[in-house]
Amino acid sequence: MKTDEQLDKAIITMKDMLKDMSYGSITIVVQDGKVIQIEKNEKIRLK
Repeated sequence: MKTDEQLDKAIITMKDMLKDMSYGSITIVVQDGKVIQIEKNEKIRLK
């Protein structure tokens, strides 16, 4: 997969993750200049 295609896929994945998340974080893991992993850590606030 070309670098530009891989980066586009990573951006789309992150956008989808953000749509459903109210609180939390997204971590991008990069190796040799390529995104190899995206981690989502979601927090649920109890009121």
